[in-house]
Amino acid sequence: MTPPVSLLVEKPSIAQFNPPKRLLMGPGPGNAHPRVHAAMSLPQVGHMDGAFLAAAEEIKTLLRYAWQTKNAFTVPCSGTGSAAWEAAVANLTSPGDTHLVLVNGYFGLRHCDMASRYGANIVKLEKPWGEVFSDDEVAAALAEHKPDTLWVAHAETSTGACQPMANLGEMCRDHDCLLMADTVTSIGGLPVKLDEWGVDACYAGGQKALSCPPGIAPLTFGDRALRKMDERQARGEVTANWYLDMNMIKQYLVVNDFGVPRVYHHTAPISMAYALREALTILAEEGLEASWARHRASAEFFWDELEKIGLECHVPWEHRLPTLTTVKIPEGVDGGKVVTFLRENYNIEIAGGLGQLAGKVWRIGLMGYNSRKENAALVCAALRDALDAQGYYRAPGLLYKTRAHLRTSFHGSA
Repeated sequence: MTPPVSLLVEKPSIAQFNPPKRLLMGPGPGNAHPRVHAAMSLPQVGHMDGAFLAAAEEIKTLLRYAWQTKNAFTVPCSGTGSAAWEAAVANLTSPGDTHLVLVNGYFGLRHCDMASRYGANIVKLEKPWGEVFSDDEVAAALAEHKPDTLWVAHAETSTGACQPMANLGEMCRDHDCLLMADTVTSIGGLPVKLDEWGVDACYAGGQKALSCPPGIAPLTFGDRALRKMDERQARGEVTANWYLDMNMIKQYLVVNDFGVPRVYHHTAPISMAYALREALTILAEEGLEASWARHRASAEFFWDELEKIGLECHVPWEHRLPTLTTVKIPEGVDGGKVVTFLRENYNIEIAGGLGQLAGKVWRIGLMGYNSRKENAALVCAALRDALDAQGYYRAPGLLYKTRAHLRTSFHGSA
């Protein structure tokens, strides 16, 4: 008989995990589409299996459609949106490069931190959180600082503001500067046209308007970005991040015309790739224009319902994201208690503000599978109940207070 083994750590007694069923209406993740959950249960194959590599090629084709780009280097990155973001920074930044960063929210500051770790000199062009930059402001900064990279959040998740993009690519080309864009909260939910806008490098996340769980992220480089990678490699520069080295990933995920076999790099997240493929297939079935219109219609309904219960949005109408709305917390209301009230009484998740907007706004998402009018109406009803619990609607003059807003052309359609 085998002698008994003395264990240093005793066997734990932990039951099967049974998470609560939340309606995820915060800034992300949102609830994944049921078909995406089902795809994750499909049988796994190996990461070098031809069936998986074929699925990866289909993901790349679908991503090009979602982003409206013909970039050959368009890949699913193993990791969340921040991994794809860091991949863009790590592969396109040489020590001493200047990054001009459009900072009008929390994630602009995050780019400053990230790029500085790869040796970039950071120049901030700043605006109050929730405002956007004019073409003239960006053009003047490009001319003054002559950066190697301009970083912009097309959709600033901390503020709910949408940055106009139509002319930035041309301005960057005039100054021999790469344009890097964050589309984490815009891909699939509002017009994103990378080739038309002249975006050189872009990343996104799957967990928002694509209705995929977090864990795999889209990344794309255009010809100018790839040329920068080649120039760095020719100078003997090594990407200071092994896992996210796109020169190595190219050998794994990019088909070549020379018969060179693919080279193993890392074990790709097989089930997450299935999930992203299904999410993008659902988007293609609906059609980009239809998805954009659905998100817009749900958002405008939500904004109108917010007005009816006396709540005001932080971002002006013409620059609001249809995927993510920042709602001002009324004076005298404890915003944190409202977040808790919705979670405990309605199983609804919303979030508070970040950075400068902490304690000042709620961030409420209408993204992907969750972008439906019935969800918007439910959130508004829950908000009214939560505010009433704090006495807001018993104060004189506050019941169904209305506020005028400006309804002009939406810059996100540019």
